[in-house]
Amino acid sequence: MINKTDLREKLDLPIFDSTSKTELFQNRTLRPVLKLQNDISLMLFKDYALRKTSDFETLKKEKKILFIDQSLQKDNALRNTFIGMTIGMLTQEEMEIYLSDIKSFNKRIISMLTERIKSQLEFI
Repeated sequence: MINKTDLREKLDLPIFDSTSKTELFQNRTLRPVLKLQNDISLMLFKDYALRKTSDFETLKKEKKILFIDQSLQKDNALRNTFIGMTIGMLTQEEMEIYLSDIKSFNKRIISMLTERIKSQLEFI
């Protein structure tokens, strides 16, 4: 039987003695989950952007980046949707780690997601 971790790509990120447990969880769990869900995240954000501003596709790059930043910082429903999508892909053991520092991990999820979306503007 396939489990959630089997679906994720293994990322070859360096690990140092000074790497914190939070960074390990981010790099071993959150990044692969966000990468797995990349296409869905882009699709969801594009739909959101077009509903909020019908001319999104014609905006200049700088305006799109500003819109992405502001949307993912200020729209709690959007943030919670993306956070829910991400934690829904966690195993029970990973969820225990997530629950140990929810605020920090949510901030990391949104920060990484924001950068992913901004770096793929051509697909939105």
